Amino acid sequence: MSQLPNCPQCQSTLTYEDGGLFICPECAHEWSQESQPDSAVSEKVVRDANGNVLQDGDSVTVIKDLKVKGASSMLKVGTKVKNIRLVDGDHDIDCKIEGFGAMKLKSEFVKKA
Repeated sequence: MSQLPNCPQCQSTLTYEDGGLFICPECAHEWSQESQPDSAVSEKVVRDANGNVLQDGDSVTVIKDLKVKGASSMLKVGTKVKNIRLVDGDHDIDCKIEGFGAMKLKSEFVKKA
């Protein structure tokens, strides 16, 4: 059995083939194998806790109290973070937070503002 490609828009693995088209049941995106560039498949999609796609420059809000190594205080729920930058790795958001400085956050602990 041949391996079906992931959806180029949402990276879902639940794609199926219908005639000459591939269809994603999660985002309803349709594409053909000929129109699929190889470079788009390797692009990583970062999502927040609610499943929204994050991009460089977005603003996010922290959804959970987070302990900060080396700091005496915690990062509180509702802290707004502006102008994020997406990076590779376990902590996929690089940002500056007022009162804390430069930090790395996991996307699972933020929501898009």
